[in-house]
Amino acid sequence: MPTLTADQQVMFDEGKLLPLMEDFYTIQGEGYNTGQAAYFIRLGGCDVGCHWCDVKESWDANLHPLTAVDEIVRRASQYPAKAVVITGGEPLIYNLDQLCNQLKEAGIRIFLETSGAYPPSGNFDWICVSPKKFKGPRADMLELADELKVIVFNQSDFAWAQEHATGTRSDCRHYLQPEWSRSEKILPEIIDYVKQHPDWQVSVQTHKFMHIP
Repeated sequence: MPTLTADQQVMFDEGKLLPLMEDFYTIQGEGYNTGQAAYFIRLGGCDVGCHWCDVKESWDANLHPLTAVDEIVRRASQYPAKAVVITGGEPLIYNLDQLCNQLKEAGIRIFLETSGAYPPSGNFDWICVSPKKFKGPRADMLELADELKVIVFNQSDFAWAQEHATGTRSDCRHYLQPEWSRSEKILPEIIDYVKQHPDWQVSVQTHKFMHIP
């Protein structure tokens, strides 16, 4: 993070300032909430380091302006769908209590997308944990997950997904999603796996097929 004044540091620690990479209104393209209109809040900063990440520009928090939570919530409140997806980067690097409290006060449902590598903060209506081998998920985050979404890059990811599914609640939804650049090869393998393991479902990045952000 850039050097902050004493006042800015207090606001940052309290979660009143967050590094905002981008925010936009679109259609959720993945997982359980696919097809719903939602306002996306993408925070900068991530040290998980997936080599196939399609938003590597989010990794360096210094590239993204510290933005007041008041302003983020004001912008989110302008849209007809009262649903927000908080994503990254890795959003749980930061204290999300203030952001969630203000979104809730505005009558907005909150969906979180996280790797599960950091401890929880905030108050969410739906938590999607998408664990990564490069920095594994915490047990407490797996227990909080409403949705486990594992990106499949190669065959070893199936066993890794199954291993982490054992740490989730009985009502958690389990999804396998092909890594986009290998989807032509991997998707048939996922389909075969789900047919043999029907406690899993297939997730695809429908927004990429629809050519929307």
